[in-house]
Amino acid sequence: MRLLHTSDWHLGRAFHRVNMLGAQAEFIGHLVAAVREWGVDAVVVSGDVYDRAVPPLAAVELFDDALHRLADLGVPTVMISGNHDSARRLGVGAGLIGRAGIHLRTEPAACGTPVVLADAHGDVAFYGLPYLEPALVKDEFGVGKAGHEAVLAAAMDRVRADLATRAPGTRSVVLAHAFVTGGEPSDSERDITVGGVAAVPAGVFDGVDYAALGHLHGSQTITERVRYSGSPLPYSFSEADHRKSMWIVDLGADGSVTAERVDCPVPRPLARIRGRLEELLADPDLACHEEAWVEATLTDPVRPAEPMARLTERFPHTLSLVFDPERAPEDPGVSYARRLAGRSDQQIAEDFVAHVRGAGPDERERAVLQDAFDAVRADEAVREVAR
Repeated sequence: MRLLHTSDWHLGRAFHRVNMLGAQAEFIGHLVAAVREWGVDAVVVSGDVYDRAVPPLAAVELFDDALHRLADLGVPTVMISGNHDSARRLGVGAGLIGRAGIHLRTEPAACGTPVVLADAHGDVAFYGLPYLEPALVKDEFGVGKAGHEAVLAAAMDRVRADLATRAPGTRSVVLAHAFVTGGEPSDSERDITVGGVAAVPAGVFDGVDYAALGHLHGSQTITERVRYSGSPLPYSFSEADHRKSMWIVDLGADGSVTAERVDCPVPRPLARIRGRLEELLADPDLACHEEAWVEATLTDPVRPAEPMARLTERFPHTLSLVFDPERAPEDPGVSYARRLAGRSDQQIAEDFVAHVRGAGPDERERAVLQDAFDAVRADEAVREVAR
């Protein structure tokens, strides 16, 4: 059985100030064409269909168009909700839509109930594990302490239990939306850290033939049977080196897996350039970036006059301007921004405690801080679901 694995469409999202709806529509057309060209038997979409719980009307219309075009192909599609989606909204009409061959899986309680498709070699069971927010699903899965590994492991126990009841030789595919250990994140994914931990081990998916993952925006292979498709379009400059693609996965009669990447159309390349303004304006080696979307980091010791206006004369698609002046390490002017760069909320809070009283928090105080951050995240998730 040949699968097309994609995820993280983020319909409705902009790239800085650029409306991406046209590029997203072009991707949907590319997806439909790839299904035809590659003779795909099933499409799997591993979450973050939309960029937010209440998407703009134009994004909903594009999703509706995608559903109609996929249904017209006569190729079954299995789709889960991600952490950006409202599972309840995405799942509206799932039973009716399923009659058209579009199978929406947004209910955590149904993760052990597969969509069963067949080819010449027998059945393939597709299990949809929507994004599992630990604080919201821990009771459903009977886990004591809310955490990503615990709830995902409990969901996979249900998958393996159902698979054990099926005919010998039944092959299996799991769709999941999670941060798996070994994956490389980018700046455009929403933080899902709980209890100081975001990642789960790849071994949680043992026992199934293929795990089609969503959440991380870079296409990557965790193991031969566990892969991220990545987002089809870039959503931050941290993705400048990404090759945007989808996976074509061939699932053999014996459950063996082979995979090949199919590139996605990207409206413009991304470029990150760095240096003093005059150097960037004069450097001939940067000519290749003149039509790219550009993030420029200026290192001038003193902020130059009208830097964006001057940059856009050479790089008309400059979207982001960052100042990182060249200063001595001991210069107090660099300390605040540099201390915050790349640090979690927990680390920043602990540094603040140390700054105020001269000593950092002890283990009990760290736990209190972590519980507070987790409670805020859980409250935000509950409010998004209730919208």
